[in-house]
Amino acid sequence: MTDYGHDLWFGSFLTPAARPAQAPVELALVSERAGLDLVSFQDHPYQSAFQDTWTLMSYVAARTERIRISGNVLSLPLRPPAVLARAAASLDRLAGGRVELGIGAGAFWDGIVAMGGRRLTPGQAVRALEEAVAVIRGLWATDEEGPLKVDGEFHSVTGAKRGPAPAHRIPIHIGAYKPRMLRLTGRIADGWLPSLGYLPDGPASLSTMNEQIDEAASAVGREPAAVSRLLNLSGRFTTGGGGLLQGTPADWAEQLADLALQYGVSGFILASDEPADLNLFGHEVAPRARELVQSERTA
Repeated sequence: MTDYGHDLWFGSFLTPAARPAQAPVELALVSERAGLDLVSFQDHPYQSAFQDTWTLMSYVAARTERIRISGNVLSLPLRPPAVLARAAASLDRLAGGRVELGIGAGAFWDGIVAMGGRRLTPGQAVRALEEAVAVIRGLWATDEEGPLKVDGEFHSVTGAKRGPAPAHRIPIHIGAYKPRMLRLTGRIADGWLPSLGYLPDGPASLSTMNEQIDEAASAVGREPAAVSRLLNLSGRFTTGGGGLLQGTPADWAEQLADLALQYGVSGFILASDEPADLNLFGHEVAPRARELVQSERTA
């Protein structure tokens, strides 16, 4: 049992559909009105049926007031990290400190190559992501003297001027499943962002994966709790229980509270483009799950 003691928060995971163009924007507004803490979007630049995720995030930031905004997760092979750092800092300043950065090492490599990206092996992709984080954080570090120099195998900057600094310390969440990526997450990330449907053994996988993150964090002198544990999830609201995330909002709340207390998950992000689901998740599931976790921790 691993409870890192983090406050629970809840978000949405939306499809950046190109038609109709305003549909994902309206769902972002539904998410905010439902009281959710974060709205996030898939990022698949090689999909012609999708809008560009960063452009969509910027538009949504201008249409919303409170909710945090993130890619989930941004395709790093098609988003140069130095440019991404400037874009994220700029949007964070314009949005009043509401940007988070979810990044991934890359998937769907045929699509990436078709868009002009470089095909990488799994090991290369991990090294490229680590270099990218160094570039991004280095350009944000305006309190450090001199231009930034990162001499990487895949990502290099040679004397880039730092800044602008974001409005707040933008957390970097990494989508990770395999051991090398999990260890990298433990060493350098602010958060771990997998999807429940991709875990090989369902929620039970979280225990072993958490251990790998925690061991890597401890090995470099970090507290394991410095890495937040987020989870993309999907399910169906029904009138009666039918298994994991197949039941009433009360059923969902109990199951998410268990994931928080047993596996340390503190950020629950619902993948749904249905306004009714987002409303139930924000108005009914989230407050009840928070109550259950707080009650158990107090007890």
